[in-house]
Amino acid sequence: MRKDDLCITVPTFFRCPISLDVMKSPVSLCTGVTYDRASIQRWLDGGNNTCPATMQVLQNKDFIPNRTLQRLIEIWSDSVRRRVCVESAELAAPTRDEISDAIDRVKIEKEERDDREVLSKIVRFGRESDDNRGFLAGKDDFVRLLVDLINQVDFKTTSAAKSLVVQEAVKILSMIRTKISDRRRFSNLILTNGRDRLTVIVYLFKTGNVELKIDCAGLLEFIAVDAESKLLIADRDGVITELMKSISKDSDLSLIESSLSCLIAISSPKRVKLNLIREKLIGDVTKLLSDSTLSSVSVTEKCLKLLEILASTKEGRSEICGGDGECLKTVVKKLMKVSTAATEHAVTVLWSVSYLFKEDKALEAVTSANGVTKILLLLQSNCSPAVRRMLTDLLKVFKVNSRSCLSAYDTKTTHIMPF
Repeated sequence: MRKDDLCITVPTFFRCPISLDVMKSPVSLCTGVTYDRASIQRWLDGGNNTCPATMQVLQNKDFIPNRTLQRLIEIWSDSVRRRVCVESAELAAPTRDEISDAIDRVKIEKEERDDREVLSKIVRFGRESDDNRGFLAGKDDFVRLLVDLINQVDFKTTSAAKSLVVQEAVKILSMIRTKISDRRRFSNLILTNGRDRLTVIVYLFKTGNVELKIDCAGLLEFIAVDAESKLLIADRDGVITELMKSISKDSDLSLIESSLSCLIAISSPKRVKLNLIREKLIGDVTKLLSDSTLSSVSVTEKCLKLLEILASTKEGRSEICGGDGECLKTVVKKLMKVSTAATEHAVTVLWSVSYLFKEDKALEAVTSANGVTKILLLLQSNCSPAVRRMLTDLLKVFKVNSRSCLSAYDTKTTHIMPF
């Protein structure tokens, strides 16, 4: 049985063999088998003259109350009710007054076990609503207190209790990050004169479970506010490698999305772009785009956005156009029927490699993937002015007269649409 999130195991011999529910009035037949009175009565009233469990013919149909079993069930039921009341109270989200008192009690000098219990209560409170998260983010010095909790932690020597406290603090910071009004100040709290704090977040991202990895990736994305912070994060040992491991096809979909978001956030400096290209990110992104089991709109948009960013470098364009053009062919497939954002990113990638920098291999790959036809169809759609300009530029590269072709395609739409 379940009471919300509370699991209760029912002893087998408390269940009626007919209804499988806990017996309210257990009675025994002459065969010695005990049933709930209401269930066995219905069985007999249906014209049956056998014991349901043994199928023996009943010598008589008398009921003998099993008072010992009934007393055991009553004792068990009372203990369950008490447990449900206690655990429900513990699981219930605290009030704002209770949270304010709890925050006042969280001090670095306090017992680590107490800190963890208080922080766990705050996590439950924050998960209840968006307003609660705003309340926590706006609480005086609470964010600074959480940042201090993750400062100067050496996981090789830190106790297990302290490690759990740090994990709870990271969870809360990640949960309320979008409610923090001064993002740059928060980034400085983590990165300036506190390199150990970044080390802690990176360590937890490497070693934590999926939920903690998602929280850490979200924090890393949030503190990447300018070129300096992005370089600090990207240059930290193991960050790029771990982010790329987290976007493998075997990873949790939410972890893939958060890792892609983090990669996008830190990838604008040229040094980071070149590092990502050297680490073969373009190949990994192409695999993600090609995997039908990971056909999330969000994942597709983020992958195309990353390719758009990396296409701004010569090395990135070379990788995108390399091999047999598989990356570009995949981008062409995502030009339509995903989302407006995906279309814009895909068009920008094609425009960068085909028009802006005129890569010969790009022209071959786009043509072989039926890209010209899709470009023509997109021009007929309700795309943005910026996308329309890029599409027109692409047609010039492919030496297609857009007006005449559009006129021809208008009369043959039924032949074009199935691609």
